[in-house]
Amino acid sequence: MDILVIEDEKPLLDAITIKLEKNGFRTFVARTCEQALSLLETHPTLQAVWLDHYLIGEHTDIDFIAQAKHHPAYKHIPIFVVTNTGGTEKQQTYIRLGAERYYIKSNHRLDEIILDIQKYLTKKTQRS
Repeated sequence: MDILVIEDEKPLLDAITIKLEKNGFRTFVARTCEQALSLLETHPTLQAVWLDHYLIGEHTDIDFIAQAKHHPAYKHIPIFVVTNTGGTEKQQTYIRLGAERYYIKSNHRLDEIILDIQKYLTKKTQRS
């Protein structure tokens, strides 16, 4: 399974990619919205996006979701938002824009999030 990880903190990005790769994912990484959109364009095999809520650069995570979910070639790719902060309003915004799931890091271990993404992608593949 191919997954795009969008995370601006290098140590956390490294930890996430190591865990994902140990669980059978092939990872592609971006630290900005622009890099992420470019990777979506050049890697049509991407099956999911792991999105941090803060990104460096001019555009935000919200910009990324809005652009990805409005693009015909990418709108089917599930986006899983992983954040340090919570709040019902923020969570509703992400879901309304098209994020599949919203995780608060302090409430979930990386292994739990990865397992949930695997289950989601397996069910999606079985329905196709």
